[in-house]
Amino acid sequence: MEDRTAISRIKQGHLDSLEILVNRYQAQAVHAAYLILYDRALAEDIAQSAFVKAAERIHQFDEERPFPPWFFRIVVNDALKLAKRLKRSISLDDLDEDASALAALLADPAPQPEQWLEEKQVREHILDAIQSLPPEQRAVVVMRYFLDLSEADMSERMDRPLSTIKWWLRDARQRLRDLMDTTR
Repeated sequence: MEDRTAISRIKQGHLDSLEILVNRYQAQAVHAAYLILYDRALAEDIAQSAFVKAAERIHQFDEERPFPPWFFRIVVNDALKLAKRLKRSISLDDLDEDASALAALLADPAPQPEQWLEEKQVREHILDAIQSLPPEQRAVVVMRYFLDLSEADMSERMDRPLSTIKWWLRDARQRLRDLMDTTR
């Protein structure tokens, strides 16, 4: 079933069609929230909450537009709000299981041992660097490089001026560059 059909059915009160959207977008939603919060349980809660909000607010959705950007705006905004509330920094040492799973997703299927070690160290440095960014900058990095959204899409989704999005992204890139240079 297509997104539009499922959305039309949800608007008519058939909430069973929400399962189609959950099956299609849940993994991406959890991944996006995780990359902002660095907490698997919180990311899963944010994703679940985003689906509930989407169902509650489905009447606000314009069916002429694609569903994923509208939905992921809810996910990213909720993750940002929670990150601001928590205002805490989490060490990758505290995330050993989740970080290992994330690293496994990023890894080349058959690297040589020395390549594997080097790539692992680079990934850990990148994750540490991303983790050190302010929540807004983490959000734009996630939206740009993990959800593949354009700056204009990010501006629309986050309801921020394009210049702000560009500044956050530029500043995030510079901070990441500086952090990566200091760790080499």
